[in-house]
Amino acid sequence: MSDSKKNQLKKSLGLSFNIAVLIGGTIGVGILRTPGTIAGMLDNYWLIIASWLIGGIYVLIGANSYAELATMLPKAGGSYNYIKRAFGNYAGFLSGWFDYITNAIPPAFYCIVISEYLIILFPNLANFSTSIAISLLIAFVLLHLSGVKNGSVIQQITSLLKVICFVALVVACFMYSGVKLDPIPKNNTIFQIGLLFGFFKSLQLIIGTYNGWNSVCFFAEENENPGKNIPKSLYSGVLLVIAIYVLINIAFFYILPIETVAKSNLAAADVANIIFGKNGAIIVTVISIFSLISILNAFMMIPPRILYGLSRDGFFIEKGTTVNKGGTPIVALLVSSLFSLFLICIGSFEVLFSFAAFTSIIVWGLAYFSLIKLRKSEPDLPRPYRSFWHPWSTIIAIIASFALLIGFIFSDPKSFVIIVGITLISYPLFLVLNRKK
Repeated sequence: MSDSKKNQLKKSLGLSFNIAVLIGGTIGVGILRTPGTIAGMLDNYWLIIASWLIGGIYVLIGANSYAELATMLPKAGGSYNYIKRAFGNYAGFLSGWFDYITNAIPPAFYCIVISEYLIILFPNLANFSTSIAISLLIAFVLLHLSGVKNGSVIQQITSLLKVICFVALVVACFMYSGVKLDPIPKNNTIFQIGLLFGFFKSLQLIIGTYNGWNSVCFFAEENENPGKNIPKSLYSGVLLVIAIYVLINIAFFYILPIETVAKSNLAAADVANIIFGKNGAIIVTVISIFSLISILNAFMMIPPRILYGLSRDGFFIEKGTTVNKGGTPIVALLVSSLFSLFLICIGSFEVLFSFAAFTSIIVWGLAYFSLIKLRKSEPDLPRPYRSFWHPWSTIIAIIASFALLIGFIFSDPKSFVIIVGITLISYPLFLVLNRKK
């Protein structure tokens, strides 16, 4: 068997995995934490709900463009394939590495946060936080070394449990019949300058909470029927996430007034304490752990696919394309896991996460541009799915991405400087790799 045949990814994933990886890769602890921060910024019930819907609509318009791109070029690694095809090797190289770094940061963070939540449940483990995080990482590496099928099964089970937990929390809120205060303040006007600034800052947090919505596209090459499964899973998965996010917010404000939510670091725990009494904090901790295991599993699978694609195009070592019998890109998985291990040991995430929010917006924006470019430059490419209302829907996605990017530059100039620095360094590095090829 030739090397190229041996190192091909297996077509073993279907629609249920797609939906599971989208939900699993998106819904995390963010939705349990951010309502408090956003309530503090906006202090207006309708504006808060509208913000979550606007964030969701932005992602839904993005899903419309990605459905065409991923079915047109169903290759491992997602976004960078479309950008490379539209704008050439350097654009592909830069966006691919930006996308890789963005997706390779979360596994380390999730391992640490799961260990912290386990310590809340089992205080005796307090001195073993880093050891638990490293053990979790090793356990998931072993799981994924055993093959794609096992990772897929775990993803489907944990994503289903996660959805059940969140639906149960929403239902419990609406069934609660204790004393509640009116959650809708009467004297708030939306047209205030401070509130307008808070609205854009809130959108930045909300977009971060929706991050992961395009997870499906990284696995396009392994999908049994990408032309049908990817559009279906993008739309159904994104709509389900929007519904859960909006309902969670409505449910929280059904129990607590905005002023109380605004003062809370973990709004979900305060709500659960009212509904379930002393056990509330434990219940939210368990929901958090399920959420995190599901999202960790998804993010153990995503970075190796990007690295596999980069390796195949000569943007990383040739060994990066090695695939084991179970269909796992084994070298790419081990390299990504060593990066996670390094991050667990240094444990500084704030700078990395603000950087990741920046890079994901840049990569999405370039992907939308590539859709417009490829429609013109390669009209005959097979397109099993064509995005609706093109090019206007794609132009809206580009404008929204650009507006968010400008907002990020103002709110986080440090990350912008880092990105400019990486871009400047990347070109000579690209030339060296190209010469080797």
